Amino acid sequence: MARFRLDLEYCGTRYSGWQVQKNARTVQGELNQAIAKASGRRDLATYGSGRTDAGVHALQQVAHLDLETRSPPEPLRLAINDALPHDIHVLDVLKVTRQFHARHSATERSYLYQISRRRSAFAKPYVWWVKDSLDAERMRAAALRFEGLRDFRSFMQADEEAGSTRVKLARVELAEAGDLILLRVLGSHFLWRMVRRMVGVLVEVGRGALEPEDVARFLAVASSVPAAHTAPPSGLFLERVLYAGELLDRPLVPVVGVTSSRRTPARRS
Repeated sequence: MARFRLDLEYCGTRYSGWQVQKNARTVQGELNQAIAKASGRRDLATYGSGRTDAGVHALQQVAHLDLETRSPPEPLRLAINDALPHDIHVLDVLKVTRQFHARHSATERSYLYQISRRRSAFAKPYVWWVKDSLDAERMRAAALRFEGLRDFRSFMQADEEAGSTRVKLARVELAEAGDLILLRVLGSHFLWRMVRRMVGVLVEVGRGALEPEDVARFLAVASSVPAAHTAPPSGLFLERVLYAGELLDRPLVPVVGVTSSRRTPARRS
């Protein structure tokens, strides 16, 4: 039986997350059906690098596939894509050794969140539109307090079965692009809903309802405040899953642009 690495992108709007569930449409479920149709086999198994929640998107999710087939990777990729719905796309298929594991072999993961400061006719499924005025500099100052090895128990789902709640974040970046505020978080692993609660707290800092120093307080003492400000899934993207020797080389730019709503006066000639 051969093992393949699959890199794929998807829009999570129509799905109940990545992982196969009974009586729910999921990305992994659609992928498994497409592989079965493309290969003519049912004795297959896919394993993702991690879960994404309902409504969350991926620019590069990674899965490994165990499949009895003689098909080379590229024809297999094309056949799988032909069987997939329009909002899931396999970017690459590579044949790998049995030692490769999509989840356990990953060294880092990055998430990207898009906050829009204006209403958009086109980008709603891919942003969180915040009506209130946001101070990006206050948000940036608060975001830096997440970097390093921290205890994120205030940012996890209450019923999550987790061991250690300490997570090391290598990088937390915030940038502005038009009317978008972009947040990138790079770390070895993440707790369930952790990034969305980080975003929610940062938005409250940007609004002026919380102070940047409150981030340090939530990381020092367990608090229910972050859970009350959980950001919606629409703006969240699993950006990259990194393995040994791979680097995050993508610039921090919008996935879906929201240009400035301010009008520029027409030039007179």
